[in-house]
Amino acid sequence: MEQSTTLQSARWRHCASCDAPAGPGMSRRRLLLGAAAGAATLAGCAAGPAPTAAAPAAALDLSQAAGRIDVHHHLSPPPWLALMRSRGIDGPALNWSVEKSLADMDRAGIATSMLSITQPGVVLPGLDQAAGRRLARESNEYGARLVADHRGRFGQFAAIPMYDVEGAHREIAYALDVLKADGIGLLTSYGDKWLGDPVFFPVMEELNRRKAVVYTHPTTADCCAKLQPNVQPVMIEFGTDTTRAIASVLFNGNAARFRDIRWIFSHAGGTMPFLIERFVRNPILVPSSAPLFPQGVAAELRRFYYDTAQVANPAAMSALTKVVPVSQIVLGTDFPYRTAIDHVKGLRDCGVFDAADLRRIERDNALGLLPRLRA
Repeated sequence: MEQSTTLQSARWRHCASCDAPAGPGMSRRRLLLGAAAGAATLAGCAAGPAPTAAAPAAALDLSQAAGRIDVHHHLSPPPWLALMRSRGIDGPALNWSVEKSLADMDRAGIATSMLSITQPGVVLPGLDQAAGRRLARESNEYGARLVADHRGRFGQFAAIPMYDVEGAHREIAYALDVLKADGIGLLTSYGDKWLGDPVFFPVMEELNRRKAVVYTHPTTADCCAKLQPNVQPVMIEFGTDTTRAIASVLFNGNAARFRDIRWIFSHAGGTMPFLIERFVRNPILVPSSAPLFPQGVAAELRRFYYDTAQVANPAAMSALTKVVPVSQIVLGTDFPYRTAIDHVKGLRDCGVFDAADLRRIERDNALGLLPRLRA
């Protein structure tokens, strides 16, 4: 999502040669040649067989009959909105309305959008435990009313008070059992801790027990909110925080321990596709982590889902499809920070996908994750 600075302040196939370390005593020429060959080998491993040119995408159907499902679409519940305004926070989310959501969806043939609260979510500095629980509950109940009042048009990823373990467990139960939410929405980090941190394991255990869909949205960690005065955190930090969250989930053992959580990471996984070589080599650098990845790091990355919000362009989509198959990519639009039509057109114009791919990205993959939407 794109936000103002004020809002910030609150077909991969692995092979053994990809991980082979360089031996000692190599000449500079051999080292350079070896590095070039290694890069080519990794690219071949990552890409698999050389892809053929994508067939022409289908004609753009902008009617609701297109049946597209947007997994990254924000709402602003009244209690959350009031709190943001009271703290002087500004941005497009403060001008959101359900009518605007529906109009944007209709322009791009979006049948259903999964609603979630954008950052800073419901875990805010100075908010005591009772207030945090109340904010999550009232916000989730508002989202559930929209789902009921606009049947078939919305789903919901519910918010939880993440640091409050008891409160988080209660809200997970209420959201999934009573409100029938489709999943849980989390931020990539909370303060100075990312999602794989052991402090969150009690919450992850419950999400795993329920085989929950967990949608994640980036934010700016405490470390990095004001690094450069003329570079807003959304430009770099959101992608970076998503990457840190993925690394945290992988290398702290979360992914290995909680196998039944179904993760969705925003924005094509942030910078992870570009850093894939470093990800897959981490067990060599940190041998103690190797038992977490009996099939390799790449196999774990292929289990996650990644949305297209703010990344429906040739560079990002080309990189992502070298890391994961099309089956793991889902449509995201980041409304109200971007429009759905931007992304629907962008996926066609990027030249990476054919008509069958687009059908999977824009609908079928999400239906596999969210079977309620088949009704």
